[in-house]
Amino acid sequence: MYGKTAIELPQRIVCLTAETAEIAYLLGPPRGAGDPDDPVAGAEEAHVGGFTTFRLDKILALEPDLVLAFSDLQKDVVRDLIGSGVTVLCTNQRALDDVLRAILLIGGALGHVEAAHGLVQDMKDEMRQIREYSSVWPDRPRVYFEEWPDPLIAGIRWVSELIEIAGGRDVFAELRDAQQAQGRIVPPAALIERDPQIILASWCGKPVETASIAGRAGWDRISAVKAGEIHEVEGADILSPGPSLMLGLRRIHEIIQGFQARR
Repeated sequence: MYGKTAIELPQRIVCLTAETAEIAYLLGPPRGAGDPDDPVAGAEEAHVGGFTTFRLDKILALEPDLVLAFSDLQKDVVRDLIGSGVTVLCTNQRALDDVLRAILLIGGALGHVEAAHGLVQDMKDEMRQIREYSSVWPDRPRVYFEEWPDPLIAGIRWVSELIEIAGGRDVFAELRDAQQAQGRIVPPAALIERDPQIILASWCGKPVETASIAGRAGWDRISAVKAGEIHEVEGADILSPGPSLMLGLRRIHEIIQGFQARR
């Protein structure tokens, strides 16, 4: 309240990424929304573009009070929206803590502070439980996560952190702080040298070809290839930095647990 005038929260929200839409839906419609069955105008549903190829005119036609965006890769559309007078909240999470903060930030913008804190606490509790479960294993297997096959690109920081929580050791943990994917390019010879015992892959919307991974030159010497420990992880569960990362964590933990049982 400012004086006797109520400050209205945004009612028409456009989400430019899957994780922002997921967060908004999980937290609930904005306070005072007139249509609780349609609180968020999802960019994918409205066909306003792809992750980095948006139609500004189509977004503006939705008359949003707030646009939720993610990452520096969307800086062009964010710039154009701000230039058009639209309010934009753009998060740029790279680590799990960043993901939790993004949920709290979006929750505050939508008037769902309590729900956001509850969601964050649920995620923290699950991460703690899985970390405690895996901490009793005497050995932590060497794990390589592949985000892209050509060139080889290792996992971003939140993926590396999930591997550690699930009970593994990221063989390229030193690359996880790179801000751009180019900083996480892996020389094939280095991968062979580090000899991962488990290979996880999610190719940014492209189906993973496990047979082609196993057939790479020299990779027949890698422990994971010899043991058949090459696993695809759904991109929506590991590459979208929102609450769905808990699905990816469960999947990775399941894979590592199976590996431990077969040793």
